[in-house]
Parts: sequence; structure tokens; C-alpha cells
Amino acid sequence: MHPWQKIIDAVLTACADPAGVTELRHGALERVALLLADWRDTRTRLADTEQRMVTVLGELGLTELVTSITGLSAVGAAAILAESGNPARFTSGRALVKHAGLAPRQKSSGSYTGRTRTTGQGRPALRLAAWRAVWGALKSNPVYAARFACLTSREHNKLSTGQAHAAIAAALLRHLHAVITTGQRWDPAVAAGGRPSQALIAA
Repeated sequence: MHPWQKIIDAVLTACADPAGVTELRHGALERVALLLADWRDTRTRLADTEQRMVTVLGELGLTELVTSITGLSAVGAAAILAESGNPARFTSGRALVKHAGLAPRQKSSGSYTGRTRTTGQGRPALRLAAWRAVWGALKSNPVYAARFACLTSREHNKLSTGQAHAAIAAALLRHLHAVITTGQRWDPAVAAGGRPSQALIAA
């Protein structure tokens, strides 16, 4: 969460403009000060909430497991679990994806086949938490990055950026369900559709 620099620059420019209304400058700056105070207070409360969420995740003994998914932070995982509850209550990762409203649904009628979209049903807050977690994961997770690139560049059934993002969010939920219910760390080889890595087999 950051102040919008353009707004700040515009306010400072207006205050320094000799043609401006001098009497209103003090009031404008006072309002800016109040907004910045609200922003700082919000950041403080957000940091406190995130710290408490991470603490609970640690008390449940899940931090190491969920953060084994490359790019998924403890805060991101805690936000997802706060909305989903215990993943073990879902019979499969697909059931968790459906609960989030990220399951694919193809619109078709007769000989017409429309574009595949998500159902949009389920828990919006869970869908949002998964969506946000993917933004960070895509930057450092080579499996997700490669899948995203494939979905948005393939010749047949090419997905838009938003559709591909939703597909990766669904994959993240399935992987999160798997690591928690099996107690096994995330394995990029399995996530990419291959066999377990040698490191996992040796363990």
C-alpha cells in the first residue's frame, strides 16, 4: 500500500503556484496530513493483523509446509486458510478450487462452444486471497511462470492474462491442499506433471 505519487506531486505543485488561492493552501495541506495519518494507521493495523495470522500458522505447525511452495509467503497462505478453513475438510484439491469459484466452466450451446471461464461461485474472499498470492508466486516460482507463459502463448485455446492468472490460482489451491493433507513438502517436479524429485525420494 503506497500513496499515489502523482497526487502528492499535484498537491505540492498547486501549493507552490503563485496563482493559487492562498487561503485554501493551509486547509489542503491539513487534509493531506490527515490522510497520511490514516494511511500510517492502516499500515500499522495491517502489519499487526498479518503478524497474528502468521503466528497462528506457526502454532498449527504449517508454516514450513505451506512456504515450501516456492513464492507463497506465510502471509499469503494464512490469508487463504483464513477463508478456506482446514483444507482437510475438502475431499480433494479440486473441491477446494470449486469452493473458491475458480473451477473452469465452458459456455456452450448446440454446435457453439464459447470461451472457458471460471464459475465465479463460491467464496469471493477465498478467490481474492488465492489471486493475490499468485502475483508474488509468479515472480519466483519457475513452474507457475512456465505454465502461465504456456497458457497465454499457445496456439490453441489461448488464455487471456486474467484467465491464466485464475488457472494458476486454482493450481496453487490444489497444491496447498496437497501439502497440508499429505504432510509432504511441495515438489516442483510433481507440480510440473512429472515424477517426484530425487531429493524427495531420498528423504
